Amino acid sequence: MNEIFLDTETTGLSFKEGHRIVEIACIETKDLIPTGSVFHKLINPKRDVPKEAFKIHGFSEEFLSTKETFDKIADEFLKFIEEKKIIIHNASFDLSFLNGELDLLKKRQIKNDFVIDSLEVARNKYPGTSNSLDALCKKFNIDLSKRTKHNALLDCELLREVYINLLDVKEPKFNLSSSGVEQNLTKNKKYYKKILNISDDEIRLHKEFLKKELKKNFY
Repeated sequence: MNEIFLDTETTGLSFKEGHRIVEIACIETKDLIPTGSVFHKLINPKRDVPKEAFKIHGFSEEFLSTKETFDKIADEFLKFIEEKKIIIHNASFDLSFLNGELDLLKKRQIKNDFVIDSLEVARNKYPGTSNSLDALCKKFNIDLSKRTKHNALLDCELLREVYINLLDVKEPKFNLSSSGVEQNLTKNKKYYKKILNISDDEIRLHKEFLKKELKKNFY
């Protein structure tokens, strides 16, 4: 099963209070290595963007007014995440918005069975400390220089690096034996086993060379 690293940006903290999603980003990976498949949408929330939210992500109401609404991208989003493990930092927040939007459209919601909350993983590993995405990036020496604003796509990339460190795993390297490359190399060795016949003249010249060179050996 492939993984999806997912993040959203919103107009506020609570869907129940009328706030909406303004950005969704998903990065697909296989064994935590990016497949190159990305889902990224800026969304028209059809409402104002409070100053507090604008300070966080930098998306203004005017800028978002030209983007697609959630109902236009919902099916594409659901297809992208279908049957994949979803990794979210503070999953309860993002899921409350995503499932809230999906519920309004009478579409299937995201089941917790497919979700891993990296915040819970971090809290179990580092209890009593700050486990925000920023704090974990600093803990693992992950470059935050590009994060001048909260950006869902960038946060997905950072989350992948954080999650790898949380699991204490290294990104898989090429494995010749497991990939079958080693077997192919062994199989093809026969092509390099051509026997060369040396002529009598070549043998004679070689012996003469050795006699001359051995005389120079003063070890």
